[in-house]
Amino acid sequence: MTDQSRCSWIAENSSRMRTIVLGVVAFMAVAGHASAQQRPLVTEDPETVGPGRVLIEGGVDYSRSVEYPASGLEGHLLRVPLLGVSVGLSSIAEVQLDGGLYNHLSITRRNPFAPLAGMVTTTDDSTSSIEDLVVGTKIRMLSERPGRPALGLRFATKLPSASNESGLGLDTTDFFASLLVGKTVQSVRMVFNGGLGILADPTRGDRQNDVLTYGASFARALTNAFEVVTEVNGRIDTREGDPPPGTESRGLFRLGARYTVGGWRADAAMLFGLTERDPTFGVAGGFTYVFNAFTVP
Repeated sequence: MTDQSRCSWIAENSSRMRTIVLGVVAFMAVAGHASAQQRPLVTEDPETVGPGRVLIEGGVDYSRSVEYPASGLEGHLLRVPLLGVSVGLSSIAEVQLDGGLYNHLSITRRNPFAPLAGMVTTTDDSTSSIEDLVVGTKIRMLSERPGRPALGLRFATKLPSASNESGLGLDTTDFFASLLVGKTVQSVRMVFNGGLGILADPTRGDRQNDVLTYGASFARALTNAFEVVTEVNGRIDTREGDPPPGTESRGLFRLGARYTVGGWRADAAMLFGLTERDPTFGVAGGFTYVFNAFTVP
């Protein structure tokens, strides 16, 4: 990214970033014992689900003014159901599967000059596809101590489940590697992610875009069952000049709550985009269930 384009990106998003920072400050001012991060957050906690335990997530979200630069489509996106499964292989490792069965975009605008616009087969005012499948592995390297945070690593691959004929997919395979940091200070759980994403160019098979990924989340329990949560999560394009379509900088701010009863947890959140390509506003809701599935030898 050149100095001129970097300054332009910062100027375009400075007002949104100021709003997000003020929101986080306000949250921390009012926001008491937090558990490991789960829905509606996507920032990964270095703590794993536990040996022989299985975590199942399900949910739905709706976002307005979602942009797909590669296909040239823009509209309001419904994703239902979003599904996730995490399986604890040991006390320090888990495997993850995340995806969704149905993405539906109500199209409000088309750009016929977008790179992959000619591949979109729908001529209606809507289109649909499944969600890309993400397969990941998380390893906790250091457990949390009074004088240090927990540290972990996560490696994940996004598989091309969504088709580019629908306009919602890129038919590319991407790879992500992230360092995970988590620390509980008094009654607030703070988690930070930072890493690298290798994103394939959907228009050329011999080119890729390397992006920086980031995440920062905070969770606080107001009672034994009720928590308020917030996070900023996304990626930053580092390429000089225009990035390949579909690999641009992206980011979302989430503000939500979770309520736990036994092994069940319900959640809800509001979503706000950080760049001009992200949704202007969105809502999400779902559940998490954790249970002991098998005994690790």
